[in-house]
Amino acid sequence: MKVFKKFIILFILFFLVFPAFSQSVEFEKDNFPGKKEELRAARKMLDVGMEFYFQGRKEFDDERRGFISEHKFLPVSIRDYNYAGYANFKSALTPLTDANNFNPKHARLNYMLGFIKFFDPLMVKDGLKHFQEAFKLDPESEFDLPFWLGWSYQLANNWDEAIKHYNIYLARLNQKPKSYAVDIEDVNKKIAECKMGKDASANPERVFVDNLGPSINSKYPEYSPSITVDEGTIIFTARRDNSTGAKRDDDGSYYEDIYISNKVNGKWETSKQLSKNVNTEGHDASAGLSPDGSKLYVYRHSGKDGGDLYESTLFGNDWEPPVHMNKNINTKWHESSVSLSYDGRRLYFVSDKANGLGDRDIYYSEIDVKGEWGPAKNLGPDINTKYSEEGVFMHPDGKTMYFSSQGHNGMGGYDIFKSVLENGKWSKPINLGYPINGPDDDVFFVVSGSGNRAYFASAKQGGYGEKDLYKITFLGAEKAPLLSTEDQLLAMDANPVSNLKSDVAEIKTAKLTILKGVITDAKNGQVLEASIDLIDNDKNTVIATFKSNSATGKYLVTLPSGKNYGISVRRENYLFHSENFNLPDNADYQEFTKDVALKKIEVGSTIVLRNIFFDFDKATIRPESANELDRLIKLLNENPTLKIELGSHTDSKGSDDYNMKLSDNRSKSVVAYLITKGISAGRLVAKGYGETKPIDTNDTDAGRQNNRRTEFKILEK
Repeated sequence: MKVFKKFIILFILFFLVFPAFSQSVEFEKDNFPGKKEELRAARKMLDVGMEFYFQGRKEFDDERRGFISEHKFLPVSIRDYNYAGYANFKSALTPLTDANNFNPKHARLNYMLGFIKFFDPLMVKDGLKHFQEAFKLDPESEFDLPFWLGWSYQLANNWDEAIKHYNIYLARLNQKPKSYAVDIEDVNKKIAECKMGKDASANPERVFVDNLGPSINSKYPEYSPSITVDEGTIIFTARRDNSTGAKRDDDGSYYEDIYISNKVNGKWETSKQLSKNVNTEGHDASAGLSPDGSKLYVYRHSGKDGGDLYESTLFGNDWEPPVHMNKNINTKWHESSVSLSYDGRRLYFVSDKANGLGDRDIYYSEIDVKGEWGPAKNLGPDINTKYSEEGVFMHPDGKTMYFSSQGHNGMGGYDIFKSVLENGKWSKPINLGYPINGPDDDVFFVVSGSGNRAYFASAKQGGYGEKDLYKITFLGAEKAPLLSTEDQLLAMDANPVSNLKSDVAEIKTAKLTILKGVITDAKNGQVLEASIDLIDNDKNTVIATFKSNSATGKYLVTLPSGKNYGISVRRENYLFHSENFNLPDNADYQEFTKDVALKKIEVGSTIVLRNIFFDFDKATIRPESANELDRLIKLLNENPTLKIELGSHTDSKGSDDYNMKLSDNRSKSVVAYLITKGISAGRLVAKGYGETKPIDTNDTDAGRQNNRRTEFKILEK
């Protein structure tokens, strides 16, 4: 009797913990008494829906098998599945929903609806409910039901339930390990993602994640943002109903167009399409933007498997028609996102071309002496995995790279990672953590010059559409409370605080300087297009050359810390203008606005030669002055009738006589140098002014530095 009672108890417990093998209600008349006509109509809807579903499922499974055959692993992102059988699934949705409304207790019908809705980001949450119902009614109704249920739980951040159902599916696969080796690897990967997600979400990063709002986002998908380094302009891709040509893909989505918004008084203007120079009747997607916003990289679809990159230049107020990039960048395969280095000499991009390390890899190309992009090089196994990498972004600091990957230690789909170039080697990629990353695709992540904010696209719940653009504000580590008085300690003892947060968080900043402004004519204030040379003074080399905008005169130059920079602004028929920025390795983020008024070549015009340097308290010209002197020589050779005065000035430290003598000797040193380079002595006058003509205060270090200068003045033209 005791044994019998124990058996009864175990039998009851079994059915309490594990549902009956099948509680699914079939579409049979005995299950729906008195509803003959309704049952007939529901069966018809079920038959119609199943016909579309199974056709779509065949296409899906065929594509899935093809992917496995090519890549030796399963797709790990919803994005990789998006269009397989989609048209048939969409046709199946309405009749299957009608059948489900009549009979919501049919396991396989719920499975089919869950499967269809899984691939639509706007319905995936509802799809989870169907999978849950199917599993409750009959966990054996479909072999892979626990897998899709587990993945749906993962996308809902329900890590424990996801792991539980992945393990159920894993047990099924392990019964036939050879037949399902790839599936076993995939499930183990997803279990690891859930463990990562569980840990990361329990220890979230201190960030604000804010939707950019309705001036940027719409009910349609927005993604692939690019920003200027000062966050003044954002360019992105959208699939809106006003797309050029108004065409649609097979899934019903409108073709891609590129949109732009500028920040005015701290707020984003309503976004608008770029002109038809850029947006065509085909697919046009933003692939990257130069830090100064003068070069836009465009992705255009070019066939079933391929896609190419194009470059467009901002000329005045409009973008020029994009130019197809060369064969070192574009191949017969698929090239996508692009990031240009701060000096414009290295281009990072993503391609799935043959002989890569994985499905999609990050490559780089360097510009050659002819201004063309050279052979592409793979970034190697420190960055690229056997899975896909995407959305590469090289920060303007010249050493920090952000990218999305399916292959590193992520939480599901694409996660965003950071790696730093140190002594020619990329550091181990670091996951940016939760809530920046989540179980869905997090891609196309770009960071402001300051390093305090970032912009990315995500299919997070609660947005305006399928994908929206978001801004992340990094808060940094919490500050420890300061308890310095007995009264404070007593207050803490009476009212203990378990998680005290500071009002102002510590923020990490990039080692970077942004120089921007407007270039004009000194006399009439007219804006000018001018060339801007960025010079490494220590190496006497021109790092890069930029141009100010022809319509606005605006320019923007990025200066990573760790160099002594010279800046030279030049335009034909004008005197050049020079600036100097000495930025040591520890120089934090800063922005300078420097408007430049260029002076025409005429008698009386004077300019300061900011990049002529002398040894301390001596008249010896230092080697890093070579570039500045070469510009002066070029100006004199191009204008052979010019006669100039070279004048040197000091600050007020030291005696009047000493300063006058030092400045006179320095002027003579410059004149002597120019004579050795072929300039006639009769065209040159050396003059020392000592401390007699200050242009700034002598009471501060900065003021005294401005007063220590070498100038030249045009005496005769």
